[in-house]
Amino acid sequence: MGIVMAKKTKSALENKKGVSISEITNTSKIKSIKDKRKTGINTDALVASILNKDITALSRAITLIESKNPKHLEKANTIIKGCLPYSNKAVRIGITGVPGVGKSTFIEVFGKHLTAIGKRVAVLAIDPSSSITKGSILGDKTRMENLVKDDNAFIRPSASGESLGGVARKTRETIILCEAAGFDVIIIETVGVGQSETTVHSMVDFFLLLKLAGAGDELQGIKRGIIEMADAIAINKADGDNLKKAKLAKVEFNRALHLYPEKSSHWQPKVTLCSALKNEGIDAIWEIILEYVKITSENNYFNTKRNEQNKFWLIQTIEDQLKSDFFNTPKIKSALKNQLQLIETNQTTPFAAADYLLSINN
Repeated sequence: MGIVMAKKTKSALENKKGVSISEITNTSKIKSIKDKRKTGINTDALVASILNKDITALSRAITLIESKNPKHLEKANTIIKGCLPYSNKAVRIGITGVPGVGKSTFIEVFGKHLTAIGKRVAVLAIDPSSSITKGSILGDKTRMENLVKDDNAFIRPSASGESLGGVARKTRETIILCEAAGFDVIIIETVGVGQSETTVHSMVDFFLLLKLAGAGDELQGIKRGIIEMADAIAINKADGDNLKKAKLAKVEFNRALHLYPEKSSHWQPKVTLCSALKNEGIDAIWEIILEYVKITSENNYFNTKRNEQNKFWLIQTIEDQLKSDFFNTPKIKSALKNQLQLIETNQTTPFAAADYLLSINN
């Protein structure tokens, strides 16, 4: 009887208001969330939570860093400043390779190997954004389904946006937060489109290049570029019928690497074979990285490189801010639109237009 009366009461309320009880409940939840947001962000509490290895707080802080909302910039800077004294304790590894080389599979297996030996691993995966829709799939968590379940791993996919290859100041700042949160190894996966590798190289300690055997690019090692930046080359998918090709490719790459002059780090880049699918050769790659860290720490190159990277990012940050300030100036916005129209009608040149815009900004 009581159940019947309750149902009638619920029905009467719904008929009277014209809405269901569930809708009222959902509205109350949304209002509660909005009320919490209005209370603002306690940066001190957020920093304390990050230092206490709170992944939720870390994710929230990274969202602030990635936000384009000017109101979030000051809070993000405060959080970074609070975390900075607790950073610089992790090994930073950049991993790159052409699409299809198996970066995501390799990173998952490599990450699981590291967590198995007691390391905490943060993966900053950059997903390419569409130049047309500006959208991004952000599917790295799906591709690394085993690693994402690991309590000692943190995966943060980010859209590349319009930045060079998808890595810039925001990735650099995210590294600081992850280190403050107690992660021992930071892995940055590049888009793998060429120019992004240079940017990633400027923020990591060790740069790993994944290659495929039989892809027709074994001899590309004799050319300067991405090979020259690599601290190690891992030829992936070295299994089954492809193992023989992989061994031949290893010989070719070793020959090519010896053509380069000795690095200032006094480190001779190594070539190794691995199969992420078969979980083979992964431990050898970690041993190579540890050997690199040991050698470069002893000859002080490790710290020297980090200092040079800090100087580079100082200049880069100034340039980015000047560029942002320039294009957001109201008179520049108006004049730029006019100059673009003049260029389209051949009434001025790009160089003359640039000189004019720079002159009116002084």
